[in-house]
Amino acid sequence: MEVMTYSSFREKLATVLDSVSNDSLVVKITRQNGKAAVVMSLEDWKRDQETLYVLQNKPLMRQIAESFQTHQAGAGHVVSQDVLDEIIGV
Repeated sequence: MEVMTYSSFREKLATVLDSVSNDSLVVKITRQNGKAAVVMSLEDWKRDQETLYVLQNKPLMRQIAESFQTHQAGAGHVVSQDVLDEIIGV
């Protein structure tokens, strides 16, 4: 995370926003009053919101944990290469 002052952010606004969008840069903007803000791309924000939703969803987290245990034990459903090729469009 890059940190910059409000004045610096204002001076470099277009460049910073390009980096935020193109490079997934997250920028913390500091102010003299001690309050700060964070600037991040909408795509990254949506991804983070989805992650928070999944982490807060207890039934879904339980299902993920059970699936992981099944995978670790090698007890899950084995898909044929033809099905995998169809799924990924090869």
